[in-house]
Amino acid sequence: MEINKDECPYYLNEYIFYMKVIKGRSERTIEAYYIDLRLFLRYIKLTKYNLPADTDIETISIKDLPAEILKQITLNDAIEFLYYTSSERDNHAATRARKASSLKSFFNYLFKNTNLIDKNPVKDLELPSLKKALPKFLTLEESLELLNNIKSSNPVRDYCIITLFLNCGMRLSELVGLNIKDINLNEKTMRLLGKGNKERIIYINEACVDALKNYLKSRESSVKDPNALFLSSRGTRINKRRVQQIVEECLKHANLDGKGISTHKLRHTAATLMYQHGNVDTLVLKEILGHKSIATTEIYTHLSDEKLKKAAENSPLANVKKITKR
Repeated sequence: MEINKDECPYYLNEYIFYMKVIKGRSERTIEAYYIDLRLFLRYIKLTKYNLPADTDIETISIKDLPAEILKQITLNDAIEFLYYTSSERDNHAATRARKASSLKSFFNYLFKNTNLIDKNPVKDLELPSLKKALPKFLTLEESLELLNNIKSSNPVRDYCIITLFLNCGMRLSELVGLNIKDINLNEKTMRLLGKGNKERIIYINEACVDALKNYLKSRESSVKDPNALFLSSRGTRINKRRVQQIVEECLKHANLDGKGISTHKLRHTAATLMYQHGNVDTLVLKEILGHKSIATTEIYTHLSDEKLKKAAENSPLANVKKITKR
């Protein structure tokens, strides 16, 4: 979505500018901050100004919300806001945790970078606890089935897209942001622009090289965006939603729909296959995926039931049986 600066008070606009220019946060992250903080400020206006209880919070204007109100906000206000998002908006723990992080970041900025508040009221705000669930992914057999069922109006392009997702573990934003100059088929490398505009170079295998060569041969030369690697039917850079639709369609043709698999789950799949079948070290996997912390990478290193079974069977005591005394 597009950030509407005209509907924001000046201090929110300044914070968004700071996160973009100084902190180098991605557009997607900044949009999430904007959505969360806009809702919070609307909630504050609703409660602090005693607006009618039946007021539609989505219609509340925050443009005129004075900076002085920020000094009145307490930790309890933040906690009550999170309760509101749970009880009235059905926000799950992960969504509430993101909102809590947005509040902590915003008020930390107000406290340390401006003179608007003299203390951080949400410094001790705890994040909602999250259930640690194993990431969803396709098995090796399912991945092959997906690759063998690319049926669309542009199968060469779509096969290449699926191949890159399954082999490189790239993010959706990284794939749609690829330019032709980012691909070096001779050296078998690809330059990706990840979170926080951080670049990284990854190596691509023969399957990716072959898929890219075939796609580049079929790619229209007279296009509106000659730099973009993947193009839409209109000759412009393909957008995220179209790629998501392509993945959904391909999954359906492979009878793999209904499993909760998305473009991001294909990233999970690539990481899992590399770890389970390629014996890739977690530190190497961290660099491939562009993770900031090894802790993030470790969610991909879950073991399959078969490996757990094999580990139990390979115990040095696996065949020791009780010795009956005579």
